[in-house]
Amino acid sequence: MRRRAGALAALLALSAALLAGCGGGSTSNGGQGAAKTTTQVVVQAAASGFDAARVYRDASPGVVTIRSIFDSGGAEGSGFVLDTAGRIVTNAHVVTDGEDGDRTEAKAVFVEFPNRNVLPAEIVGFDPFADVALLEVKPDGFELHPLRLGDDSELVVGQPVAAIGSPFGEQQSLSVGIVSATDRSVGSLTQFQIEGAIQTDASINPGNSGGPLLDAAARVVGINQQIETNSGANDGVGFAVPISAVKRSLSQLEKRGSAQYAYIGVSSQALYPQLAEKLGLDARFGGLIAEVVPGGPADKAGLEGGDEKTRFQGVPYQVGGDTILAVDGRKVVRPDDLARYISSSAPGEQVTLEVLDADGGRDEVQVTLGKRPLSGPTG
Repeated sequence: MRRRAGALAALLALSAALLAGCGGGSTSNGGQGAAKTTTQVVVQAAASGFDAARVYRDASPGVVTIRSIFDSGGAEGSGFVLDTAGRIVTNAHVVTDGEDGDRTEAKAVFVEFPNRNVLPAEIVGFDPFADVALLEVKPDGFELHPLRLGDDSELVVGQPVAAIGSPFGEQQSLSVGIVSATDRSVGSLTQFQIEGAIQTDASINPGNSGGPLLDAAARVVGINQQIETNSGANDGVGFAVPISAVKRSLSQLEKRGSAQYAYIGVSSQALYPQLAEKLGLDARFGGLIAEVVPGGPADKAGLEGGDEKTRFQGVPYQVGGDTILAVDGRKVVRPDDLARYISSSAPGEQVTLEVLDADGGRDEVQVTLGKRPLSGPTG
């Protein structure tokens, strides 16, 4: 089960209310022994050549604790300083409440800095698709410590990383680990997925949401967002929103206070060689279109979904429709390729799809992309 790693119950012990409001994040007020665990991990990391103490020294002055107040209570998460003007980055689920993309901003948000200053923050905007929020405070005369943004495209599996935040309310906590995987798909605050997420075994727990995932140079490569857990706490499988997605989100939030994403209007399943052989398709990889949204961009372009159901290797498929092989020349191979290619475009842009139709013919289809709704098929 995946849970948001963020909003920890901070006020009135409203655990049940916050559990729903934070996308399933745990709201326990535990956390004893965190310092001992952190010390042990730092020693192990230093021995491997990753100077976690230096990363912490360089980055921790720019990591903040965020407290949000809602009609039903309060919640707590983490964030980091973006610039000296007072802009702060965190997860959208730390400062908003709601379900299925229909989010309501917190009544009030406060940011606590490492020097113990606590300032009210304005929510400049939030992006439920990437689970990113941009806040702004007035520094009130004290110096801020912005963190540098890195490049998640350079990450490799096995590379050491560090997470800093406020797990279970324990502020300025450090945990370290490695990049366990890249290009994961994880849930957003809508029915669409966040593509390209970073998986890590660095300890991420409730209250860490919105805090930075850092590389060896103390650059932010992701925002810690959620955990895969059966216990409600860290089981060694955490996920961060990649900094490339965060940058894209922030560029839009800065301009208009909201973010827009392209939408093609299909649900699809990944084709692979054995399945292609089973279905008799002249392609090894692609996206099998299961359903097409009536009136959506794909429907207007004449694409068709499947009308037959079958099972193969224990998995149900809806087949008999078109298969998308490439988007603007980029081959659809991995399960999340189609969604990733579409989301890298903008609403109103036209893309060229290479399509294998139900009769075995190959065509190029022009599709004008729409604006992604808060709910619906993931393409």
